[in-house]
Amino acid sequence: MPSERIIKKYPNRRLYDTEVSRYVTLADVRALVMQGVGFRVLDTNNDDDITRAILLQIMLEEESGGEPLFTAPMLAQIIRFYGGTLQGMLSRYMEKSLDFFVKQQHQLRETWGENPFDAMTRLAQRNIDMWSDLQNEFLRASGYKKRTDTEKKP
Repeated sequence: MPSERIIKKYPNRRLYDTEVSRYVTLADVRALVMQGVGFRVLDTNNDDDITRAILLQIMLEEESGGEPLFTAPMLAQIIRFYGGTLQGMLSRYMEKSLDFFVKQQHQLRETWGENPFDAMTRLAQRNIDMWSDLQNEFLRASGYKKRTDTEKKP
């Protein structure tokens, strides 16, 4: 298993990539993300892992220029979950949703050479099945029990 790349953040706010032995910018770190390179950013003052903070900085820069990914109402909804009882569940739900979206993109690229109608039908059915499973997991984690076929509807 390859080790994670270590990037150190110094008090002067500069980032140092230990693998290539040079200072890097946020744009360089963004390039690592885009290439799928695993890394951690450590604060040299106390060895705290500040990877999330650096990634959020990159996201802020991306959101500031061009077409934003998040709308203001969407960000407000996310902020409302902080500190709530469902914060962890939302985090897992969003992560699984993004993983699912990436898998769908990959599957679409793989099947594009086939008959487009057959490929889209299979993709739609997989999409429905995966979202149904994700919804059931979300409801189960919320404390709701899935009704079985033998139970009567009220």
